[in-house]
Amino acid sequence: MSTAQGARARARIEVTAAIKDEARRQLAAQGAARLSLRAVARELGMVSSALYRYFPSRDDLLTALIIDAYDSLGESAEAAHDASVPPFERWISVCEAVRGWALDHPHEYALIYGSPVPGYTAPDTTVPAAARVGLLLIGIARDAHEGPAPDRPAPADDLRPEAERMAADLAPDLPPEVVTALVAAWAQLYGLVGFELFGQFNRVVEDRETFFRHAVGQLARGVGLVPGPR
Repeated sequence: MSTAQGARARARIEVTAAIKDEARRQLAAQGAARLSLRAVARELGMVSSALYRYFPSRDDLLTALIIDAYDSLGESAEAAHDASVPPFERWISVCEAVRGWALDHPHEYALIYGSPVPGYTAPDTTVPAAARVGLLLIGIARDAHEGPAPDRPAPADDLRPEAERMAADLAPDLPPEVVTALVAAWAQLYGLVGFELFGQFNRVVEDRETFFRHAVGQLARGVGLVPGPR
């Protein structure tokens, strides 16, 4: 790569980062539904036509922000995962990292787990980043269910066809009843975080950190994880 090409590449990276930073500021100020490329360009002192060379549409910019948010959340969860400790404790640490990231990035959390943005449909390119936390939790459950006699949830006979379909799609090496418990725990984890972040725990839960740790411990037990050595 020539010196000129390298300079152009660096400039593009810097401008792209500036566009995203301004877009995040606007998300915090007025929400994703009101995000506007023209407004972003205006705040950066750019003409709209120049910004369109980086993001052809508002949806392209939203998609980039969504992927960045999922990746940032995934990185936080993965950094909290210590394979040297038992699965139950790993589960707690990962869930606490999810909560911590959300409290530190409330507007980005709202972008990925809040109300849908009118007129926007997330493309498949968001799926790998969105799956990072879920895959991490599946891996923890997989480690816990290696070998004999883990505490598995009771089979749900009425849900067996759907449980088997989900297991085939998500974790064919795990029992279907474990996979259904994992999906429910995944949803409940984000429900707990969302209730705290969006104010539904006001005047209900005071010691939220302790409450959260207890609640995700119960979710872990529902998946068949138990405290202590494997």
